[in-house]
Amino acid sequence: MRNRHLSWVLVLAGILLFVSGCAVNPVTGKKELSLFQVSTEEEVAIGKKTFPQAVQQMGGEYQDPALAAYVNEVGTRLARYGERPELPYEFKIVNDSSPNAFALPGGYIAISRGLLADLENEAQLAAVLGHEIGHVTARHSVQGMQRGSLLNLGLTVLSGVTGDAAYGPAAQQAGQLAASLLDNSYSRDQESESDRLGIDYMVRAGYNPLGSVQLQEFFYRQIEGGAEPVWLNGLFRTHPFSKERMLANQDYVRSHYSATLQASDFTFREEPFLKATAALRAKKHAYALYDEAQKLEAQNNVAAAIDTYLKAVDEAPKDYLLYTGLGLASLRMGDVVPARRYLQKAVELNGNYFQSRLGLGYAYLQKNENPLAVKELERSMELMPGLEGAYLLAEAYEKTSQPVKALDLYKAVAQADSQGKLGQAAAAKVKALEGP
Repeated sequence: MRNRHLSWVLVLAGILLFVSGCAVNPVTGKKELSLFQVSTEEEVAIGKKTFPQAVQQMGGEYQDPALAAYVNEVGTRLARYGERPELPYEFKIVNDSSPNAFALPGGYIAISRGLLADLENEAQLAAVLGHEIGHVTARHSVQGMQRGSLLNLGLTVLSGVTGDAAYGPAAQQAGQLAASLLDNSYSRDQESESDRLGIDYMVRAGYNPLGSVQLQEFFYRQIEGGAEPVWLNGLFRTHPFSKERMLANQDYVRSHYSATLQASDFTFREEPFLKATAALRAKKHAYALYDEAQKLEAQNNVAAAIDTYLKAVDEAPKDYLLYTGLGLASLRMGDVVPARRYLQKAVELNGNYFQSRLGLGYAYLQKNENPLAVKELERSMELMPGLEGAYLLAEAYEKTSQPVKALDLYKAVAQADSQGKLGQAAAAKVKALEGP
């Protein structure tokens, strides 16, 4: 009798846990099992904290204010027709060649330069952004966190989301969470749901849903032709694609929106799109050279990489990413003077990319221009905290007679990387500074 009573207690406890651990999907209205609840305010806080870090990890923000405003306008228009129009949506272009797009919790969405340059009209752009908005409205990223895959990291970032330390533990953990969210794959069911939602939003905003069909057919051609690594490492890695998914979307458009396919008020807006992206498309060859230089560097053919970077810079002399690549490659060759010049140019073109600042700070350290190194490395760490930046900044503090700041950073690196080379080097620095 006692065992039977205990069994009922356990069943009741399980029911209470299930009820308390259910979140309502804003799109379907259905309850979904979750290990912990994430409120809308917390969801937005996570996205706001991790989005800048994610943008940094994807090459920084592409520098074209008119194009950025255009993409944001298209995305904002679509978001108004979603189930969660009250979210503080942001839409950005990241300076990355891999065809990609991503959405973080709370409405923070980006499309890569590489994917944007491959599109043909605004309806296709709306299909990409609408799909990502669908992930947000259906809380797909949050579902993964609620089910525990990013539970600990999410809770840690939430607890430190209002922290003031520009490069303290909370900022580093936000960077880790951003990387995890970028790397987190969606299920096929989630992808299909976002496809349908994106098509719905497109039509409500006045776009021809054939734009979505065109986009899916373009993706299929990449698979049918044997997708290049840039595709497999980009969009298809986190957004699984298949012929069945393409056919399902075609059926959805025909069954739900057949009347719109030939209607003149449901448009593709090809001309505005081509006008807005003209400068970007004109630089495609320069970015192809940059990608080739990156491959050469990965093969340790740094001299050939530098020659290729120089060709890219000749074709697109106002892109910070090209100068950053050229400067960092020059540092690898030990050519500090030209490296410093290239990285100064990169920072001049865009002072908000951490790699440019990090490389320039290192170049200044090599020339004992230590106060300048402090300035660049502090800014790099504000943009994207990391072990390498922390170690270099500690070294710069040490060289500018700021031993307390240096010691604190060395200790942080030693603790975070206790088994690595940087951590061990930092531990030796701590021992030397603290003395016997």
